[in-house]
Amino acid sequence: MSEDTKRSDALPEGAHTDFSDSMSYGGYLRLDTLLTAQKPVSDAHDEMLFIVIHQATELWMKLIIHEIRAAMQALDRDAFGPAFKMLSRVARIQTQMIQSWSVLSTMTPADYLTFRDALGRSSGFQSAQYREIEFLLGNKRRPMLAPFEETPAVHAHLAETLESPSLYDTALQALKRRGYPVSDAVLNRDRTRPYQEDDSVHDAWTNVYKAPDDNWELYELAEKLVDLEDSFQQWRFRHLETVKRIIGHRRGTGGTAGVGYLEHALSYTFFPELWSLRTKL
Repeated sequence: MSEDTKRSDALPEGAHTDFSDSMSYGGYLRLDTLLTAQKPVSDAHDEMLFIVIHQATELWMKLIIHEIRAAMQALDRDAFGPAFKMLSRVARIQTQMIQSWSVLSTMTPADYLTFRDALGRSSGFQSAQYREIEFLLGNKRRPMLAPFEETPAVHAHLAETLESPSLYDTALQALKRRGYPVSDAVLNRDRTRPYQEDDSVHDAWTNVYKAPDDNWELYELAEKLVDLEDSFQQWRFRHLETVKRIIGHRRGTGGTAGVGYLEHALSYTFFPELWSLRTKL
């Protein structure tokens, strides 16, 4: 080993290895908890991959929820700059989640069958964080609360999210405050139901797009929303293709239609006017 290598491997001057009186890397990140949370229920080699991918996805979703809720609060006070940064971060997070399907797709159908039965009825359909993200983005359906009835605290939190304004509701309120005649029927609708495309909203966004220099913050907000939905749909698509690759058209472990359910999910649009106006501009 060269002297240069020895020097590069050495601890920085003044550093020590006794962390008893200070915060350590592992302590700060709670690695003792994090790295012991992988508990395979079979002896199958590929189950560890399956667990890690899904746990990592849940961590990314936790950050997505954190950023979307903060962006909504920023939009409520017309702090567009911070909101844009948070929404951009969500789109970048989604890119990481999209890439994770490429890792999971290294598992073959035969690999998955070595532990599939051990999963019982557990399913991603039961992910409370995924459901919260869907509700925050506007895909609201009260029946979607049913899988969480056995966990009252989770059920109550999701019910509150269902009944509260979505990210798009928050954006439409900002549009209204800027003088665009968004219909009161839209702003005061039943928020527990999926959003439906509205002519007043379509006209408002169209006017923003026709004069972007005069409406730059609203124009950029619209594009951030499109970026977010585009990334989310790519994540859904890669999920669909990975499931098709691994289990084909078999039913999901949670009893869903598997590929059929995922194909239906791809048909939903969170911000419909921002897509339809592109045809009519």
